[in-house]
Amino acid sequence: MADPYDHRAVLSFPYASERRARVVHDAIHVEVGGIDDDRSTADATRSGATVEVVVRARDLVALRAGVNTWTRLVETAETVAAVAEA
Repeated sequence: MADPYDHRAVLSFPYASERRARVVHDAIHVEVGGIDDDRSTADATRSGATVEVVVRARDLVALRAGVNTWTRLVETAETVAAVAEA
């Protein structure tokens, strides 16, 4: 079966520690599947101290919106993680 999503963006977020990456990943991963629509989807994975978000979309407008959404989610998770460690 062919992938219905013609466009893809890979967002990579490296962290100073595996712990910080795990905290950010755990915070955003709960949104995977929850904010998908008929034009875009995303997945979040972690490998060591790096979190990777892959956004796939049917069109460039949906891709831009997905990238903006996931970037904001990661930014919020980073802010909360930093405050929690302070």
